[in-house]
Amino acid sequence: MLDKPAMVENIGMAHGLLFIAYVLGAIYLFKPMNWNFKELSIILACSLVPFGPFYVERKYL
Repeated sequence: MLDKPAMVENIGMAHGLLFIAYVLGAIYLFKPMNWNFKELSIILACSLVPFGPFYVERKYL
C-alpha cells in the first residue's frame, strides 16, 4: 500500500481475523438459527464472494 509493508501487514491481519470471526460466527449460529447444512454451506460460500455477507444478512438473518 503505497510502498508501506507495515500497512499491508496490519490491514491483512485485521482482514484475516474478521474472516475467521465470520466463519466461527456462522458455525456458532448454525443450531440456534435452525439452519440446515445446505444453508450453512451457502453462508460459508458467501464469505468468499465480495459483498456476499450482505446477501446472507438480507436472506438468512
